[in-house]
Amino acid sequence: MADCPYQTLQKLKVLFMDWNCYGGQDMKAALRRCGINLSLYPFSPRIERHDAAFESELTRAVRSSSPDFVFSFNYFPVVSKVCSELETTYVSWVYDNPLVSLYSYTLANPWNRVFLFDRQEYLFFRRNGINTVHYLPLAAAPERLGDGAASPKIARKYGGDVSFVGSLYTEPKHQLYNRIQNVPAYTRGYLDAVTQAQKRVYGASFVEETLSDDILSDLRAACPCPPHPYGVETESYLYSNYFLLRQITAMERAELLRGIGARRPIYLYTNDKSYTSPGCVNRGPVDYYTEAPYVFYHSRINLNITLRSIKSGIPLRVFDIMGSQGFVLTNYQEDMTDCFVPDEDYVYYADEEDLLEKIDYYLSHETRRAEIARNGYEKILRYHTYEHRIPYLFAETPAADFISVL
Repeated sequence: MADCPYQTLQKLKVLFMDWNCYGGQDMKAALRRCGINLSLYPFSPRIERHDAAFESELTRAVRSSSPDFVFSFNYFPVVSKVCSELETTYVSWVYDNPLVSLYSYTLANPWNRVFLFDRQEYLFFRRNGINTVHYLPLAAAPERLGDGAASPKIARKYGGDVSFVGSLYTEPKHQLYNRIQNVPAYTRGYLDAVTQAQKRVYGASFVEETLSDDILSDLRAACPCPPHPYGVETESYLYSNYFLLRQITAMERAELLRGIGARRPIYLYTNDKSYTSPGCVNRGPVDYYTEAPYVFYHSRINLNITLRSIKSGIPLRVFDIMGSQGFVLTNYQEDMTDCFVPDEDYVYYADEEDLLEKIDYYLSHETRRAEIARNGYEKILRYHTYEHRIPYLFAETPAADFISVL
């Protein structure tokens, strides 16, 4: 268990926007371990960017508790608006990408400290003159994840050679691309070509730049997706991130599951219980807090197949696998090298053929596989717990950006 090394934080008061978010339980526990005076404010992420009743209630709460900081996972313009009016620092730590609320004009509010886990996303805003954003990778909670060890019955239930925990983006709510109907044949062919090309490229995202005015016009006519009236996001951002890149992720995950399943069982934990594929054992959803750590620990290889709208960042799944002493085999993500050493703390694959070869290799080299899993876990303990991130988030002066620990 990590101890908070910054005793000055014990004097701080934080009003925590409390909603059912990833990392919420772990962050609250870490703040309390650091001795921070923590108050919880029940919150719904569905609050609109302007909500007079909510703004009035939050204003009263902030005035009553007089916190040093208001904190939320992900960014909420309505919270920023209230904090700016009260001259109270609003700390937001973003774990979603895309997150269209970042394109609110409120992002530039001087009382904001918005931390993005994706360096490329951070650089985009900085290059456009937004100096309220900072770069900060996500973290793990090894004190909750533990070592994952359990009874033989639990190990049989959650274990396997190769596992993947995550969405397949096959659920109707994610199938936005399929809503694009009745577009000209040229546009359909163009979009299909772009998705196929992007699917074969790791480490760079070019879809948004390929959407010309003519293509956007056809998309607009087929499935309108207008920007928010109080936002600065573009149609090309919305269609590329929420339609095309999500579709590419669905295609990629399905193809990789089929490729692995043709050679050996692949254990899948996902909300889409109806999904079937040869060799794929669909075990349905697992509770991410209470059950996923068992999967991560008892699976010899844990896959990370990153949502394609995450340009360079490290998904939370990677931290949680490592924090559970699991072995990570992931697609290439540039930011991984800020925190971990490839082939020492984790392994990445370049394409499907490389993935299949590395699965074969590490299943037949148990000592090496276990060594890498152990190295990743030790790196988490030394550098990447929530306690390690808290000083960045709640420094008395505006935070410095995260610098590689390697």
